[in-house]
Amino acid sequence: MFKQVAFVSLSLLIGIASANAQDRSQSRSMVASKAGIVASESVLASEAGARILEQGGNAIDAAVATNAMMGLIAPMNDGIGGDLFAIVYEAKTGKLYGLNSSGWAPARLTANYLLAQGIEKMPQRGINSVTVPGAVAGWDALLKRFGTKTMAELLAPAIAYADRGYPVGEVVSVYWRDSLPLMKTEIASMKTYFPAGRSPASGEVFRNPDLAWSYREIAAHGRDAFYKGEIARKILAESDLHHGTMTAEDLADFQPEWVDPISTTYHGWTVYELPPNGQGIAALEMLNIMERFPLADMGHNSARALHTMIEAKKIAYADMIRYDADPRFAKIPVDGLKSKEYAAARSKLINPEHASCGQMAGKPPGTDNGTTYLSVVDKDGNMVSLIQSNFATVGFGSGVTVGGAGFVLQNRGGLFSLDKSSPDVLAGHKRPVHTIIPAFMQSGDVRIAFGIMGGWNQAQAHAQFVSNLVDFGMNIQGALDAPRFSKETFAGCDVNIESRIPDKVRAELTVLGHKLVMRGDYSSTRMGSGQAVMRDFTTGVNFGASDPRKDGAAVLELVP
Repeated sequence: MFKQVAFVSLSLLIGIASANAQDRSQSRSMVASKAGIVASESVLASEAGARILEQGGNAIDAAVATNAMMGLIAPMNDGIGGDLFAIVYEAKTGKLYGLNSSGWAPARLTANYLLAQGIEKMPQRGINSVTVPGAVAGWDALLKRFGTKTMAELLAPAIAYADRGYPVGEVVSVYWRDSLPLMKTEIASMKTYFPAGRSPASGEVFRNPDLAWSYREIAAHGRDAFYKGEIARKILAESDLHHGTMTAEDLADFQPEWVDPISTTYHGWTVYELPPNGQGIAALEMLNIMERFPLADMGHNSARALHTMIEAKKIAYADMIRYDADPRFAKIPVDGLKSKEYAAARSKLINPEHASCGQMAGKPPGTDNGTTYLSVVDKDGNMVSLIQSNFATVGFGSGVTVGGAGFVLQNRGGLFSLDKSSPDVLAGHKRPVHTIIPAFMQSGDVRIAFGIMGGWNQAQAHAQFVSNLVDFGMNIQGALDAPRFSKETFAGCDVNIESRIPDKVRAELTVLGHKLVMRGDYSSTRMGSGQAVMRDFTTGVNFGASDPRKDGAAVLELVP
């Protein structure tokens, strides 16, 4: 039965798009190969990962090499000053593994500490928005459990390009330009990223020798270089310069956590996310609510279908923001939030005739923007879904660059609350609610590692991607390409809509009470951008896709 489901699923994901190959709205074809494939938001980063595969590395090795290159190429989005989450599919055992390498707040950075200084809202920039970066610890954990290459081998491509330079991409150059006004008072940031007093233009060669130094330290000394060694000393010096609270113990004591992915089913597919402190639980609840409605019969991106999904988003996000937090500090009703029974009750709140402009959180059973995403599949069927981020794109995370080290520190602490009644209230060595989420889905012999970056866009974009595949028979490239909506806010009837949504549909949504905010045809800022890889284990064929909203590509391993 499962093989039959897989055959039908694969036919839907490949056959329909092939039949319409001469008359389609899809931006490009999927990459297909029996060898490995790396999909990222940069061609250069994908190629770096593919070369690792060609040298005998596996999907996990390639993911680390690709991520390291992204930290150089899109430094406002991601890098070793940020956090990391991953889902790994191990082909030989058929098991999924989740990694949460999100950092905690410094021990002395508490709600009482900030409130005593007259700060009433969580800072969104500066040293008090900085949490311990988890990326390097995440690389270390992934490689120790699954890797076959050394850290030095995997960082070598990024080191070489950091030294000699690379041409800045089109999309990244705009983020760079828009960040300049926020960075002018930061001496280390200006020296590292704006050495000519301006942002680099698209195609202009940019070098970062300080990042090359940091990568060499990590290559030589592993994670200890970052959390206990020379890089740690530079981080602490920068924190002290900005009157921060970070201590040597905050860095040295940090450890990532292996977690079990959580899941739900959607019309025969099993969809996996990571448990809190991420927002993945919202994607699962949203899918459960959507499953209560005949979306396939409504028509892709029809007003009825979009209305249903937008309303499902509001409900799922209201629950997520009410209960989500670091599970070491708060009891989170995960099983209740992702249960079909709870979704059935919550779905009754959707009025088919009118948009709601606010949803309150329910009581489930058990109640007591700058990112990079990449996915890799290797020739053996090992798969990685990895997401990594500094949080704020415009402004380079916290805006605080570690002098002489070539990277910025994240502002993930900005997602804490100073409300002491909130499960997400700021506390020492606590992890904030996180926006970044990797994902995975499977049916029969088909496996897909996917993710779509972009702040609070992510869970709702995951749900739309799954629906595109399952309800409307798109392949993974078409599912990424398709026009999306994104509601960034939690209250109100506002919703971002890409301009490729037809005028008639937009007019019908307006009549239903939605306040449309029009965006471009392919809006990377509002709709995020994603990657996906897929493997059919019956045939051993891999497929890759990359979102046209960014500069990236799916690049395959060349086999001699």
